Amino acid sequence: MVILHQLGELFLGAVPTIIVVLLFYFFLRWAFFNPIQKAMAERNARIEGARVEAAKVEAEAKHELDAYHEALRRARAQIYAEQEAARQKALEQRAETLKAAHARAREQVAEAKKAIAANLEAARAELVNQTPALANEIARVILDRPAPLRGGAAR
Repeated sequence: MVILHQLGELFLGAVPTIIVVLLFYFFLRWAFFNPIQKAMAERNARIEGARVEAAKVEAEAKHELDAYHEALRRARAQIYAEQEAARQKALEQRAETLKAAHARAREQVAEAKKAIAANLEAARAELVNQTPALANEIARVILDRPAPLRGGAAR
């Protein structure tokens, strides 16, 4: 029993220390830990809010970037379409110019053929008119020429 009595005295002597420790614990909790926990909770809330806001801004930026890329793609497609239309127009103009050049060339060839045919007819007519005179001239030259010597000696 002595031990129990000594333990009782020990506990009674420890009660003021326990009370001081409990008071110190509650004081620290009230003055130190609660404000720190409150500050940590606010900090976490702000961090989460900032993360949510950052995710929202990132989503908006991605949406704007996608819209920009889509507008850029449409502008390129429009430019390509305009270039293709201009190319087609140039090809059509070239084809028209070639057609006109071919037509002019055919006309010039036809005119040249007509001129050649007219010249040919004129030359034939002149040849027909000059045939008797040329025949008389050829005969006169042949008949007026002295006969060549036989023996191979030429004059």
